Amino acid sequence: MASLLVNIDVDDLDRAVTFYTRAFGLRVGRRFGAGGVEMLGAEAPLYLLAKPAGSAATAAPGTPRDYRRHWTPVHLDFVVDDLAAAMRAALAAGARREGEPRSQPWGRIARFADPFGHGFCLLEFRGRGYDELATPAG
Repeated sequence: MASLLVNIDVDDLDRAVTFYTRAFGLRVGRRFGAGGVEMLGAEAPLYLLAKPAGSAATAAPGTPRDYRRHWTPVHLDFVVDDLAAAMRAALAAGARREGEPRSQPWGRIARFADPFGHGFCLLEFRGRGYDELATPAG
């Protein structure tokens, strides 16, 4: 089985540490010089990586990093026990809310962006969570 590490590029490492600590209760594990910080407290470690705005995001030409709000098909979902409290913490830490919370058969969801343009969701499971929708594999 593979291990999962989550990496998030940011243009201000100290600001990112402050945000992820205050918004989600994560804590600093290790520091890697001026270039990265390991954040612990979630099921997988989260690594904040200092990457200046405008630097090359990939080897392909014309792909500079941009920390304005952007969309990507990969984002983080933080499962919380109390959606209202988690929303208050995220907003107080500097997140931007993107719409109103919505109810689903499995619970409630609220969409946000962090101060670096990365989207994330807060999920509050109810009942059996995603199992409310699941069918047996096979």
